[in-house]
Amino acid sequence: MDTRYLTYILAIARKKNMTKAAEELFVSQSSLSQYLSKLEQEIGTPLFFRTKGELTLTPAGQLYVDAAQKVIRIKEQLYKDIAALENRGHITIGVTSQFGLRALTEIIPRFKSVYPDYRVEITEQGLPSITRMLLEENLDLGLMAANSTDPFPEDTVDLLQNEEVLFAIPASHPYAKENPSGRISRKDLMNIFKNENFLLSRKESTLRVLSDSMFASCHFEPSAMCETNSVTATRRMVASGIGVTFIGKTCVSSSDPVAYYSLEPPLFRLNLLVRRKNWMPNPAEEYLCQLIRSCFPPAEDNARKSP
Repeated sequence: MDTRYLTYILAIARKKNMTKAAEELFVSQSSLSQYLSKLEQEIGTPLFFRTKGELTLTPAGQLYVDAAQKVIRIKEQLYKDIAALENRGHITIGVTSQFGLRALTEIIPRFKSVYPDYRVEITEQGLPSITRMLLEENLDLGLMAANSTDPFPEDTVDLLQNEEVLFAIPASHPYAKENPSGRISRKDLMNIFKNENFLLSRKESTLRVLSDSMFASCHFEPSAMCETNSVTATRRMVASGIGVTFIGKTCVSSSDPVAYYSLEPPLFRLNLLVRRKNWMPNPAEEYLCQLIRSCFPPAEDNARKSP
């Protein structure tokens, strides 16, 4: 079932630009333009308005795009259902945080023991990239650390847990020696660690959004030594005495000489399981989702908002 030319129109509609669509599709711009012109002649009406270098859908174009998306979904589901007859298939999962990788390390062997011929493909990216891939239906599932569920349709999201965000400092720090564990108020954090090097996550990450909001509410400007989304690298730098940071509780490691503190009031982010819209999971895929949910205790609050 060749749906290649349907994807051409979907790419043009998504990019709103012939050159960008051609680059995404790995075809020449002239070939793409010729195909669109031929299709519009066949249909008898334009599919796109052409204004100021931007292509936007006409009412006929919107009907065509809606139908094209339905056809592609039918094809994908048909192929999945055929593969499922022999317990074969392919599922794609996007992961934004170490909590997801840890969960999958436990889940995938259990899943493969029941569906050995099923292929699981894992993509690790930042939150903006995984969000975009899910909304564009280029991923089946997302295991995500987020601050909100707002970008996603309500019926596609499961709140797995509210994950506490902790403050991490070197175990050799004078404060850690006097207070090896426990809680720290945000005011004390700002006063005691105002001259420390803060190791921050990159902008738009969940931890960065939370920490920036906290800094702003306290009128505090941290001395940021570096920005990275590598939890492992950040944790090791803290252990080496290079700086202090914020870290999700699921990313804590007892093997590093790092002291962790709960904030007062506490800080949380959301751990989510997100399914792409219009996804109709077969029994194998539903079983995988059940395994993921079973790794987390029932969430106390499933409200669709950031704690």
